[in-house]
Amino acid sequence: MTNSEKTIQEDSVQLQENHNKVGTLVLKGISKVYASKKGGFRAVDHTDLTIDPGTFVTLLGPSGCGKTTTLRMIAGFEQPTEGDILLDGKSILDISADKRPMSMVFQSYALFPHLTVRGNVEFGLKLKRMDKQARRVKVDGVLDMMGIKHYAERYPDQLSGGQQQRVALARALVMEPKIILFDEPLSNLDAKLRVKMRSEIRDLQRRLGLTAIFVTHDQSEALTMSDVIVVMSAGKVEQVGTPWDIYHRPANKFVASFLGTGNFIPGIVKEVLDTGRVDDGNVAQHLPPAACYRLDTDLGTMEVSGVPGFAPGDQVEVIIRAENLLVGAESEGDGVKIPGTVVSSAFDGEVVHYQVKTQAGELTGSAPGADIPVAAGTKLPCVVETRALWAVADQRSGQNQ
Repeated sequence: MTNSEKTIQEDSVQLQENHNKVGTLVLKGISKVYASKKGGFRAVDHTDLTIDPGTFVTLLGPSGCGKTTTLRMIAGFEQPTEGDILLDGKSILDISADKRPMSMVFQSYALFPHLTVRGNVEFGLKLKRMDKQARRVKVDGVLDMMGIKHYAERYPDQLSGGQQQRVALARALVMEPKIILFDEPLSNLDAKLRVKMRSEIRDLQRRLGLTAIFVTHDQSEALTMSDVIVVMSAGKVEQVGTPWDIYHRPANKFVASFLGTGNFIPGIVKEVLDTGRVDDGNVAQHLPPAACYRLDTDLGTMEVSGVPGFAPGDQVEVIIRAENLLVGAESEGDGVKIPGTVVSSAFDGEVVHYQVKTQAGELTGSAPGADIPVAAGTKLPCVVETRALWAVADQRSGQNQ
């Protein structure tokens, strides 16, 4: 190993050590109101959130839900109308964006077209007046870590989308931020490259021990990359939890509808069987709170886990995920059996997707891709395991949980 290579390797190790010095970020009742002719538009509405050091947190929601505005307030590009943002217990509202210990990776990459890869990555260090030799060593270390050192003298228009994304990441990392912010950074990449970059970003975050806040409307990105998902709608936080929590135990119908494909079966609570946690195999101690109810539904009487707080007589909706409604399967346990007639089928390789007419209306289900798709009009049994069911408030009844 040459002295130069040894220096680059040592600097890369130092970069990782510096990144590990992270702190807790707290949003306390932050709101953002934009003035309008109608009196103001509330883009973010009294949001509270604590982000622990070294976690990968995703702000997930549809366009206009307030996720990017929240990210921009954290970055310092927008000031909250109300509330405070604390880092390590101290407010950062009076600290300008360029002085906050954060870096941001944008959807458009925001690379300077007239600068080389090296020029783009070292731009922030130049602004900080770092001397040339120290700057070169630091930039070489980051380029080497990102696997793009051999592109150092190329210009952005000579790079692929994935290479440009790595340059944008290198530019963010070279500043040694406590927190790295991502504003839909993968939306401009093709499907295969998006999957590859998800893995690279997540591996990098884990290796450096960074706190990462990632904005996306893509549920697959959120589920595969995150330690914690924050689901937002109309400026409000709907639910905060692990990907498993959010997907399998949604707090309400909006969260359940936004992630995955679900069927919603109306029901009425007949009896509260358990008001607290419902054990579910070996992972019970790690699950969010759940209750258990006996319900009357169009599919008959069933015992279902669900959001705590319902009382007898309350109207609920039972979620049956499409992948859990097995078309053509026979129940061998306590599963709910549903006779059905195939309305349509669609084969996509791994799965056959079905629309099935049942006594509870038309439901979406699935079968293994190895099965030959069944023609419309065919009568088939369907089954869903009881443990895969989950009850939320029936929003049509005006109940809030």
